[in-house]
Amino acid sequence: MKNSLNQDFNKKNNSEIVNWDLIQEDLKIKFGNDVFESWLKKMELLETKIDNLIISVPTRFIRDWITSRYLDSVIQVIKSHNKSINRIEFKINSSSRINIKENETNEKNQNIVTDANVTFIKDSFIQYNRIDPNKNFDNFIVGPSNSLAYEASKKVTDNISNYNPLYLYSGVGMGKTHLLNAIGLKFKKNKKVMFISAERFMYHFVKSIKSNEMIKFKDYFRNTDVLLIDDIQFMNGKEALQEEFFHTFSALLDKGSKIVLTADRPPSKLSRIQERIRSRFSGGLVVDIQNPDLNLRIEIVKNKLSELNLLNGNTANISTELQNFICSEINSSVRELVGALNRVVSFARIYNRVPNLSETRIILKDLLNIHENKVTIDNIQTIVCKYFKISKNEMLSSRRSRYLVRPRQTAIYLAKILTSKSLPEIGRCFSNRDHTTVIHSVKTIEKLRKEDNELNIKIDSLKNKILYNQKDEI
Repeated sequence: MKNSLNQDFNKKNNSEIVNWDLIQEDLKIKFGNDVFESWLKKMELLETKIDNLIISVPTRFIRDWITSRYLDSVIQVIKSHNKSINRIEFKINSSSRINIKENETNEKNQNIVTDANVTFIKDSFIQYNRIDPNKNFDNFIVGPSNSLAYEASKKVTDNISNYNPLYLYSGVGMGKTHLLNAIGLKFKKNKKVMFISAERFMYHFVKSIKSNEMIKFKDYFRNTDVLLIDDIQFMNGKEALQEEFFHTFSALLDKGSKIVLTADRPPSKLSRIQERIRSRFSGGLVVDIQNPDLNLRIEIVKNKLSELNLLNGNTANISTELQNFICSEINSSVRELVGALNRVVSFARIYNRVPNLSETRIILKDLLNIHENKVTIDNIQTIVCKYFKISKNEMLSSRRSRYLVRPRQTAIYLAKILTSKSLPEIGRCFSNRDHTTVIHSVKTIEKLRKEDNELNIKIDSLKNKILYNQKDEI
C-alpha cells in the first residue's frame, strides 16, 4: 500500500516537473518533422528525478544515434521547461524491442525472397538489383585498357586485397557494371551481398524517411558483408543522402565489410560531393577503365559472335573483313560495339544473308556518325588554332596574313565536312563572313589536298582529333 502511494506521488511529481507532451512539440519544431518522426518520437518518459530524466527507447541503435547527434539540443529544449534538468539517462525498453523484432520478422517472412545469401525484398520499401549470372569474370574480355580493373576486382573476391573501397570509373559502356556484377556473383556463395545503384539507394532513402522506416533502411544496409553501388555520381548535391551514406560507409568499413563503387569520373571530379566522402573514396584503390584498343575490340566481337552462334545456331557467319570494319569504326564504347554487332547479326538472320560493307554502313549509320553529331564549329576552331599555334581572335579577325589564312581556310573546310551546318551558318561562325568566302576556302583546301601530301596528313590528323578526341599529339 505504501509503495503504491509512493508511485502515485512520484507520477504526480513527474507531471508537475515536466510536461512531456509539450517538450515533444518543441522538439518537433526545433528539429523538423523528418528528424522527429524518425528518431525523437521514439523517446518515452519513464521517470523524472530532481536533476535528470529517465527515458526509454526501443533499441540501442536509436539511443546511440540520438546521443551522438541530438542530445545537447534535446537537453536545451528540456531545460527550457525545467532548468533543474541537467542530464538524460536512456533505458532500452526490451518489450518494445521484442515487438519491433517480431514485426520485422513477420514482414521479412512475408516479403523477402532469398537467392543464396543475396537478399531481395519483394513489394517492400527496398528492392535490390538482381545479380545477373551471365556477367561473370569468365566472360569478361581482358585487354590493356581494363586489365588493372579486372585484376583488382578478382583480388577483392579472393580476399587478398589490402584496399577498401575499390573505386572503378570510366565512360559509359566500358564494363564497370559487368565487373561489379561479377564481384557480387562470386561473393554471394558465402557472404551477404547488397548490389544497388546510387539512384535506387537515393529512392529508398527518401521513401524510408516519408514512411518513417529509417531504422529498417539502416539495418538492411549496415548488416551486409559486401556493398556494391553502381553510378555513385548520382549522389551529387544531395546533402541528406550523402550524410546517411557517409555513416553507412563508415560503419561498414569499421566492421570490415567490402565496398566496391563505380562512377563515370574519378573521386576528385565528383562535384557537390562532401569532401570527407571524396577522401574516403580516394583512400582505397581508384582504377580507370580506358577505351578499348583495336585488338580488344576484335576479341570482344569474336567472343560475342561465338556466344550468339552457340545460342542460336551457326546462322551469322560474319566475315573477318566485316568484323574488322565494325571494330575500327566503333571505338568509343564496348556497349556500342556489341550493339552494332547485334544489328548486323539480326540483318543476317532476317534476310538469310550477311550484309556487304555498303549495307553495313547503312545499318550502322547513326553509330558511325555519332561523333559527327557531337562536333561543333567552336571545337573545330579551338583544335585548329592550337595546332597552328594562333589565337582564336587572330583566326576570326579580318587580317589576311599568310600565317592566318591557311588555318582559317582549314577550319572552314573541316566545319563544312564534319558538321551539317549550312554555308551561311558557317560564315556567321567565322565573324560573319560571306558564304562565298566559305566556298572559296573549301575549294582551296580540296585542291591543295590533291597536290600536297603533307597537308593531307595534317588535315586527316586534325579530323581524327576532332572526331575521336584522340589524346595523341598531332
